[in-house]
Amino acid sequence: MSLSITSSVSNRSAARGLMPLCAGVGAYLFYLAAGEILLRDSDTMWQIKVGQWILDHRAMPTTDVFSFTRYGEPWISSSWLSQVLYALVYGGDWAGPVIISSMAIGATVAIFLHLLRPYFDPARAFLIAALALLLSTIHFFARPHVLALPVLLMFIGGLMAAADRRSSPSWWLLPLMTLWANLHGGFVLGLALIGPIGLEAVWSVERSQRRELVMRWGLFGLAALAASCITPYGWGSLLGAMKIMSLGKLLTLIGEWMPADFSKFSFFEATLLGLIGVAFYRKLTLSVPRILLLLGLIWMALTHVRNIEVFAFIAPLVLAKPIAEQWGTAEPAEPRFGEARALPVVTILAAIAIVIGAWVTTTMFVAQHHFKFLPSFEPAAAVDVLQQQKAHRVFSTAPFGGYMVSRDMKVFIDGRAELYGEQFVLDYYDALDAKNLGEFLALLDKYNIDATLLGATSPAGYALDHLKGWKRLYRDDIAVIHVRSDEAKGVVPASESAK
Repeated sequence: MSLSITSSVSNRSAARGLMPLCAGVGAYLFYLAAGEILLRDSDTMWQIKVGQWILDHRAMPTTDVFSFTRYGEPWISSSWLSQVLYALVYGGDWAGPVIISSMAIGATVAIFLHLLRPYFDPARAFLIAALALLLSTIHFFARPHVLALPVLLMFIGGLMAAADRRSSPSWWLLPLMTLWANLHGGFVLGLALIGPIGLEAVWSVERSQRRELVMRWGLFGLAALAASCITPYGWGSLLGAMKIMSLGKLLTLIGEWMPADFSKFSFFEATLLGLIGVAFYRKLTLSVPRILLLLGLIWMALTHVRNIEVFAFIAPLVLAKPIAEQWGTAEPAEPRFGEARALPVVTILAAIAIVIGAWVTTTMFVAQHHFKFLPSFEPAAAVDVLQQQKAHRVFSTAPFGGYMVSRDMKVFIDGRAELYGEQFVLDYYDALDAKNLGEFLALLDKYNIDATLLGATSPAGYALDHLKGWKRLYRDDIAVIHVRSDEAKGVVPASESAK
């Protein structure tokens, strides 16, 4: 009987130890199978092109080389390492970017469950992880922020673990900050949270220990700031990452930077209201620093929808310890037996088997499945026409910009709003709406535009159909091309121009 109980406990411990890995692999396979949901943003294309440029030139970009409106102006890539990684795995098809992005999401889930494990039983932890994924999927693209997400979680999770222990952060977090700073500009969030999370650690200790703990957190903060500057651009990466926040009114027009919209019921709204309701019902009590942290995360998510994923993965870490202590959600620690010494070997072998199984599944699936972007982001036929016409200065929409960069065309605009600046992009939006035809034509003349590439239903496209000096050259279900009437050098087949 004793041996039976010991074996049961050991097996249960092994299974629970593998749960984060199993969940991570499951998430990876899910996003791999639904790979097209990661290919919904044409910014992926110019991100890969930047990575290819870095590999080809063995140098870092310091000026713009992809547009004709900002060509030669200062620009740095704060996501250079992610762009290089995407470029390395891109083999002419989209399987590589989808795989590496899905792996990052799977790693995020595994890390998240590992961080929640001391505070929640497996069922509750899985539920929280599922909610976090549902909230975040809207912003899961094959782009640098997804590759940085596991690092974000490890760094901030390490800070929260230190606060829960009422101690200072581990110095091993500093290499994570350096890695994060080279993967994505969102590393400024990690720097910004050091102070508030440190306040929670200081708040909870005895008065006699506060001074020393404040100094340790302060020293760590300075070290993290220095670590974030270990990039090819030095402290320029920090300045460049913060530049996006200076775009003012423009941030309310860019989709992922828009505020949360509660005019229509959303899953984020349901989650937020549910959290408030449960907290009131169960009388959850938080320290002042944790309240401020939670309010800050909610404010970030309400201000910019791209921050919903930060709220989804970080808010549970802020609430985990108080919930476990007050609601008793953590499982009791299991006793250790002599047989547990063999447990790591069994766990390692099982983990290897799981990883091998995932890789075999990936190989088989990729061999049978061709990943592709939504056609609305790849106006291939229209760009073929433009290149045949040798159009060089094309006024196009930003979503088409990524594809045009991938086709080695200099663009009017793409997704790098921080490069173009607030006023330029606002003028671009006004031009697309064609509300003031005089200003629209003035913009086309200012930049010597010889052709336009617009969405098939764009108001600007309809306006050009009736403006003197312009003629429609091509149209399909995705895009429409207009050229100056005295510069049109050819026609397209009648079957195409009639579409």
